[in-house]
Amino acid sequence: MIQINQLKVLSTVEISDLTTYIAGAIHVKDEDIKSYLILKRSIDARKKPNIFYVYSVAVSLGGLEGRVLKKCKNNPNVSQYQKTTFMIPPSGDVCLKRAPVVIGAGPAGLFCSYVLAKAGYAPVVIERGSKVDKRTKDVEAFWTTGKLLQNSNVQFGEGGAGTFSDGKLNTLVKDKTGKNRFVLETFVKFGAPEQILWDAKPHIGTDILIKVVENMRNEIIALGGSFMFDTLVTDFVIEGDRVREVMIGDNRMATDICVLAIGHSARDTFRKLYEKNVPMSAKEFAVGFRVEHPQEMIDENQYGHGNHSHLPVAPYKLATKLKNGRGVYSFCMCPGGYVVNASSVPGQLVVNGMSYSGRDSQNANSAIVVSVGQDEFSMDDPMGAVAFQEELESKAYDLCQGKIPQQLYGDFLQRKKSSSYGGFSSEIKGDAAFADLNPLFSDAMRESFIEGMKLFGTYIDGYDREDAILSGVESRTSSPLRIHRDEQFESSIKGLFPCGEGAGYAGGIMSAAMDGMKIAEEIIKRYKVDYEQ
Repeated sequence: MIQINQLKVLSTVEISDLTTYIAGAIHVKDEDIKSYLILKRSIDARKKPNIFYVYSVAVSLGGLEGRVLKKCKNNPNVSQYQKTTFMIPPSGDVCLKRAPVVIGAGPAGLFCSYVLAKAGYAPVVIERGSKVDKRTKDVEAFWTTGKLLQNSNVQFGEGGAGTFSDGKLNTLVKDKTGKNRFVLETFVKFGAPEQILWDAKPHIGTDILIKVVENMRNEIIALGGSFMFDTLVTDFVIEGDRVREVMIGDNRMATDICVLAIGHSARDTFRKLYEKNVPMSAKEFAVGFRVEHPQEMIDENQYGHGNHSHLPVAPYKLATKLKNGRGVYSFCMCPGGYVVNASSVPGQLVVNGMSYSGRDSQNANSAIVVSVGQDEFSMDDPMGAVAFQEELESKAYDLCQGKIPQQLYGDFLQRKKSSSYGGFSSEIKGDAAFADLNPLFSDAMRESFIEGMKLFGTYIDGYDREDAILSGVESRTSSPLRIHRDEQFESSIKGLFPCGEGAGYAGGIMSAAMDGMKIAEEIIKRYKVDYEQ
């Protein structure tokens, strides 16, 4: 097969009609195209309102490939197609006497467990939260009644925090081993739409992701793995420099391998590991507000005037580095989405964004966040970084006694409490009330947020409109700490493998899943199974 990049066609052209455009790009007849595989598709809106899709495709020409490659040798967009496929490595030589324990069933834990299970290692997955179907009911009940379950909520439970988000699957990770494609193909295998294999900014949506996660769990079980839900690891038994057991209440589970895929909100586990002298450090992260705009406004800015109903609702990505050294950027942008109460601790409040697969709410929302670090907490104290998060979330809770505090951007600038929405209303999951959000931030953080909003208003017309709706507080953009590991992904406490977003090595569903795969690879390359399953 040959690969063609930068194949540009009007967005109104159906995928089924690409043959003529492919043939024209390499100067062959339509009938010479035996088949084609879409590798990537992105949107080019630089000549709005004329919007184009730009494709990369792999094409089968039934034996004409060599002739076409020779004819197109000076065309940088035509080349031999080289498919990279992830391969599970052969097992190592060290006998593993007990099944690997994977703590956490988010994307890092699930993909680590999936690869281990495919290789015959029968992992035991311990998840503090509930199965995804029960968890979904618990989350919906929380949004309706305010009754919070500490271990079954937007942050904790099967699927991880990303389950109740937009299900975005794009990543900046450069991967030459096929892990990225493997993750996408696995999602499709278990129920995601095939379109995620080629969209430049793929997403699944919470409603579909729930089923995908359930199907993936069932496959891991069928391959010999097992799950323990509603089960909290409370302690670690470390002898010398090696982990020997994990504690579940008063019960002990012996293990030689413990994968820490605990997620960015497992503060109790962070503290326990810190007490056990597991090396870790604070790291910079970012905090801010969810900002809502009418989706129609974002579509018009991105696509221009006209009917673009055939196009997906428009996303955006914004970022800047201010003169004061702080970064300000959009995070977890949700087209056609909802602002959600994502709390996991009584007396503390945090928000997130979420979209269903249809992305069909009236609003777009994104966190606009400001980087925080040494000016807010000691970089030598990982628990100080956690405490900073907790204090911020406690303040947010107190503003409206557990309801999501909201304020119009114009009122935020004037430091006054809003009394009503402006030209549009909030799309929200959970109760909300108006408050002055200014006390949540230091003056330096507030000024950075405002400077970022003003700049983003020059990128997207109306972004800094006075009736943009702010919701507080977005404080769990990433883990506040990093659990140290060596080049073989292992802690100095042998047998502990820090993994994924919670350990500070990922920043979303895809990067977390791929990090879990890296851990599985290392375990497989090092050990061979020597226990009854």
